[in-house]
Amino acid sequence: MRRTVFNEDHEAFRETIRAFIEAEVVPVYDEWFAAGQAPREFYYKLGDLGVFGINVPEEFGGAGLDTHKFEAVLYEETSRAGVNFGGSGVHVLLALPYIKMLAGDEQKKRYLPKFVTGEEMWALAMTEPGTGSDVAGMKTTAKLSEDGTHYVLNGAKTFITGGVHADRVIVCARTSAPREDDRRFGISLFAVDTKSEGYSVGRKLDKLGLRTSDTAELAFVDVKVPVEDLLGEENKGFYYLGANLPSERWGIAFGAYAQAKAAIRFAQQYVTERTVFGKPVAHFQNTKFELAACQAEVDAAEAVADRALEALDAGELTAAEAASAKLFCTEVAHRVIDKCLQLHGGYGYMNEYPIARLYADNRVNRIYGGTSEVMKSIIAKSMGL
Repeated sequence: MRRTVFNEDHEAFRETIRAFIEAEVVPVYDEWFAAGQAPREFYYKLGDLGVFGINVPEEFGGAGLDTHKFEAVLYEETSRAGVNFGGSGVHVLLALPYIKMLAGDEQKKRYLPKFVTGEEMWALAMTEPGTGSDVAGMKTTAKLSEDGTHYVLNGAKTFITGGVHADRVIVCARTSAPREDDRRFGISLFAVDTKSEGYSVGRKLDKLGLRTSDTAELAFVDVKVPVEDLLGEENKGFYYLGANLPSERWGIAFGAYAQAKAAIRFAQQYVTERTVFGKPVAHFQNTKFELAACQAEVDAAEAVADRALEALDAGELTAAEAASAKLFCTEVAHRVIDKCLQLHGGYGYMNEYPIARLYADNRVNRIYGGTSEVMKSIIAKSMGL
């Protein structure tokens, strides 16, 4: 089936990214994996390549485009190579939409030029110990000082992707108590400078997968945040978060599809080269049938992911549609990657093989950005159930 979602510009970008990955990432990826993170200097290379500025207005050093299709190419090419670009995905997919949507002109002048170059890497801090998906239940507070010049931030966050290397973090905190009829009221967003006194990075979390993506615990003890770093209006943070959830969930869906597609590539290559009982594993009927079934599932996931991408770029992707795409693509990826690992036999369990790393990396897709169970609840609600 011929895809129509990408044009010549996207394919030219694909060639550039593929060459970059082969030259700059593949040779050192084992070192990143062992260290548990990509090096900070790598993000400057992505900045030089123009990856961070695609959707940033030209006046701030970007390309001035308004599309997620180049991000989609990145998902496909990193998965194809069995690598991960660390916390850079959060920088672009999660943080940038909030800056573009909420920052004033003065804030954009301060934030975006350094965002584009990689001089300031951004992360998003929502999740807290003990609250999980219940964002409205957060305990972190930001209280306005008596002279009105700054907020005083206290609390803790966990599972923050990109949290180790981040130079600024969009922190969600309570500026007011929840209302009796609206517990979501009272949350605000702040662009917090990680060099601020009282800001600290706790453990770099030891994860099952996504080993090269730094994930951290953060703590705030009387951190002074200038009022100039409030994003948007006070107490409306929960609604801002909701506005960007469809794009986040599309990203997880598309990334999962790309991983499943890559898994078939790894498996097909392996079974063609591996010989058992005197002939390649690819010659056995079971191998052919398993890979054929996987290909059919990935074809379907590609169609769903592409449709969601087109809707997102058109500004029409609804919360329910994003939830449906995430649920479907992540469940397909789970099944496909498991079957492709099985076809590797014992070698599929070895981290030196990309399928093993892919298996571990993929597992979180059904958890973060809202669990599969939460996705089902959203879909059911849209059905009037």
